[in-house]
Amino acid sequence: MYQILLVVLQTINQLLTAGIAIMAFALLLYALAFNLRDRVARSFAFILFCVMIVFVCDAIGSTTISPEGEEFWLRMQWVGIVFLPPGYLHFSDALLATTGRPSRGRRRMAVRSTYLVSLIWLLLLLPEWLVGPLVADGKPAPHLQRTWLTGVFTAYYVLAMLLSWFNFYRAYRRTVTSTSRRRMTYLLAGALAPALGSYPYLLFGSGLAAQFPMLFWLGAMVSSGFVFALIIVMAYSVAFFGVPWPDRVVKRRLFKWLMRGPVTASGVLAAMTLVRRAGEYFGLSYTAVVPIVMVGSLLLLEYLITLLSPIWERWLFHGGDRSNVSLLQNLEERLITTGDLRQFLEAVLAAVCDRLQSSGAFVVALGSGGVELVIAAGSEKVLDENLSDSLLEMAAQNGLGRGLFSWGRYWLVPLNTQRNGDSELLGLMGVARQGEQSLDQDQTDALQLLSRRAMLALEDRAAQRKVFSSLEALTPQMEMLQRLRAASRYADTAILTDPQIPLEAGDLSKWVKDALTHYWGGPKLTESPLLKLKVVQQALAEHEDNPANALRAILKDAIEQTRPEGERRFTGEWILYNILEMKFMEGRKVREVAMRLAMSEADLYRKQRVAIESVADAIVEMEQKAREETHSLANSRVF
Repeated sequence: MYQILLVVLQTINQLLTAGIAIMAFALLLYALAFNLRDRVARSFAFILFCVMIVFVCDAIGSTTISPEGEEFWLRMQWVGIVFLPPGYLHFSDALLATTGRPSRGRRRMAVRSTYLVSLIWLLLLLPEWLVGPLVADGKPAPHLQRTWLTGVFTAYYVLAMLLSWFNFYRAYRRTVTSTSRRRMTYLLAGALAPALGSYPYLLFGSGLAAQFPMLFWLGAMVSSGFVFALIIVMAYSVAFFGVPWPDRVVKRRLFKWLMRGPVTASGVLAAMTLVRRAGEYFGLSYTAVVPIVMVGSLLLLEYLITLLSPIWERWLFHGGDRSNVSLLQNLEERLITTGDLRQFLEAVLAAVCDRLQSSGAFVVALGSGGVELVIAAGSEKVLDENLSDSLLEMAAQNGLGRGLFSWGRYWLVPLNTQRNGDSELLGLMGVARQGEQSLDQDQTDALQLLSRRAMLALEDRAAQRKVFSSLEALTPQMEMLQRLRAASRYADTAILTDPQIPLEAGDLSKWVKDALTHYWGGPKLTESPLLKLKVVQQALAEHEDNPANALRAILKDAIEQTRPEGERRFTGEWILYNILEMKFMEGRKVREVAMRLAMSEADLYRKQRVAIESVADAIVEMEQKAREETHSLANSRVF
């Protein structure tokens, strides 16, 4: 019984170790996908990379049979261990800088020094100086021997972690809101797990562990469980750095990725391992049960996640805004798109043609721009006559009624809506008639009913257009508010009173593209948010206080920074500059530029996006220099 319990604990510990490796890799992918531009997220991604190396090597080494292979993986595990101290110090420095305490040089130098020292430790790992050879028959598990340098490294490891926690505490003291302080507390608690759970304690405690193997494996299991849980807590806190999304969006994306990624993968791996170990215990060889369990558990977990995700999203992430978010979700699910509208109206017209035995029908909408053909059905060539003012005049004369009237060789049915007691003409339904064909009462009733269906579709279309117009007008303000709210999560709230545009605010590449589109004149240039940049304000004096000319000059300078050295050519290295020059500066058409550069239009658009991002990066550098110059000038005036 004792041995069975020991094997069970070892198996659980192996599963948890593999689960931590999977979780670290999944969270690393999440950081790379969503907020890699943020310094805190980048340094946290490096910690996850180190943790992944430690636990992947531990998981593989614990299942390796040959002593040589086991020694290799245990030694490879130290690649992640030796770089955890600089990773933590780098992470703490980034965290402190984000909360408004940037490095004055000493912290930056300390981070670089620890990376260099860890590189030296890595080199000492190869000749078995940092750790010795494998103790293959070590109890309760094989491990590497310690050397006198192992104790030195342990002191270095502890010192770096203490310095990191001192920075963590300083960052915690600088948080200003209750939400940011609570998440900083989560981060501090979660940061304990990788630091404490990654170190191989068997180097120093193998004697005690050999005397109490049950206690050792129980402690290892509890430790692995804490690491598995707290690394998620740490990732949750870091997920809010560098992203402008609302909190509910961050939580939902992270939780969905955790459930569909590492949780599902860990569950499938656990099911496979337990089935295989159970088969080995009863003397059964590898059978088809293992892949069946793998596929079944994968489908079952995905099914449960899909079934339960609306419930946990509603109760965990929406909070007091549950009704508003539910309304938006219902709007998204029930929204009538242009394709939906055309599909519905096409079905209505098909029913009209069938009931009236007509060869064709159409629906037009009346708007500020005149008559717009929405959909046509049937074999009849619709509207041979010109949709001229005569149709509008006839619609105005007859459109307020509910009856049919003729126009050429069509019956026209007004599509009216009642608003505030007044009738408003939304459009017309036209049905082709055959000669002097007349309609009986059943056909007339059916046509009126179907016309009301078409009227409801046009009414929804008009209402949705107003909603979309309102959303388009609100989008810039909402985006700016979300980015300012995100920027003030952990930093000093003085950013809210800073008149300068944050370089993160807005989609800078989109602003650059809009300004380049109207490079030679237009509202996207003269009303561009880029006009508020410090570098543009400094250029006003050189351009007779004309903001448009100043912005145009800045855009031109940024484009010139993408120009390679030498005489202009039409080769690969010149392609970004040539696209910017020909498309925006010379104002050529897309097809003409694509033909001149010998590429497809789709490829041109891809390369154009890269070129615009290069211009945006150049403008960011110019803006940063301008702000630094302004800041230095202000300081010199003070002193």
